[in-house]
Amino acid sequence: MPLSRRDFLATSAATAAAYALAARSLAAYRRDDPARPAKPADKKIRILILGGTAFTGPHLVRLALARGHDVTVFNRGKTEQRIGSLPDSVHKLIGDRDPHKGQGLNALDSMPPHNNMDTWDAIVDTSGYYPRHVRATGMLANRTKTYIYISSISAYQNPIPPNADESAPLATLEDPKVEDMGKNFENYGGLKVLCEKEVHKFMHGKCAIVRPTFISGPGDPTDRFTYWPVRISKGGEVLCPGTPEDPVQFIDVRDLAAFLLTLCETQTYGTFNACGPSAPAGAPASHAHYTIGDLVNDCKHVSRSDAKLTWVDADFLGKTDPEFNVPIWVPPQSEEAGMGTMKFDAALKAGMKIRPPADTIKATLAWWPREVARRERIAKELTEQAKKEGKEPPKLPPADVLRSAPRPGQEQALLTAWHNRKTP
Repeated sequence: MPLSRRDFLATSAATAAAYALAARSLAAYRRDDPARPAKPADKKIRILILGGTAFTGPHLVRLALARGHDVTVFNRGKTEQRIGSLPDSVHKLIGDRDPHKGQGLNALDSMPPHNNMDTWDAIVDTSGYYPRHVRATGMLANRTKTYIYISSISAYQNPIPPNADESAPLATLEDPKVEDMGKNFENYGGLKVLCEKEVHKFMHGKCAIVRPTFISGPGDPTDRFTYWPVRISKGGEVLCPGTPEDPVQFIDVRDLAAFLLTLCETQTYGTFNACGPSAPAGAPASHAHYTIGDLVNDCKHVSRSDAKLTWVDADFLGKTDPEFNVPIWVPPQSEEAGMGTMKFDAALKAGMKIRPPADTIKATLAWWPREVARRERIAKELTEQAKKEGKEPPKLPPADVLRSAPRPGQEQALLTAWHNRKTP
């Protein structure tokens, strides 16, 4: 049947609106990631993101929209945005991963199939921390072509062997029913492993398990990677732990988001270490990995800092102040030392691309002042709310204090002790 003029105009208007929306999303993503602008996808797909408002999720949403995809997010609708609110074009479903809390998964259960086919082409699970919660989402298994679960490099059993790949032994728990991360997050890795197993059970292999290392870049809620660019940009004497040759690994959140979307678009199954970066180009064979020395020097170069780097022996740090900790770096003699040398060949073969660390550093430094302003705003709002309710205002650290930094004065005290040490 030929289209009527009204049908034609309505279809044309809808198409124009869709193109305009994609163009705005594409422009927004290019502003977020000028080093790697998105391109429209050849085929539009429907993606459900379980979570989508914390760190990786917002980057994935923006990239998916920029490539012209249809995006739905399912979450509690409470997380404060660190890189701006999600676009209005995102379909938002409110609920809880715990089926026994609030409306649970009802919003997902009520979503109809798309043209009598799968409701979604891909599901990306960014918020599954407990196996019971992940098991509950098994109800979606027959409504999607693929399920991508975000696990963690912590899923591997300690001690992690050097240069381990995805076949390395996995963490276990004494009590598989525990729903607590533990005082020192000692249950985190084992819980992730159990969640992975649940996904394999209900998807029967039609899934991808992604194990990221330290996720870095704009939007980082932990300040783990952020510590190094910000600290070194301030100049002065900087305590650098261990030796410049100690390997470190991290992945830019934008590269992780792009890899997740690639898995969605290609329906690639398997298990992948999402790690990086590679050793600097032209480095000798003895310099097989990116190191903490590479990181601090890249931070100096990007921030044009005059910081003085003082390398302090790992054994000295452990004996002088056992509680001293700086993020990203892992002591070379610790059980987790292998976290700095994980192989990620499988992810590269599946389409993961790793940007130069200098780009991550630059983007982090550009984002940090906005994050400080956001924390100031949130602190003010929480204080005002507490006063209205007649409660004691929360005790919050200054907005510009890094959450993963050494305690105030701790770095200087260790530097003083290092310079005053008695040498044979």
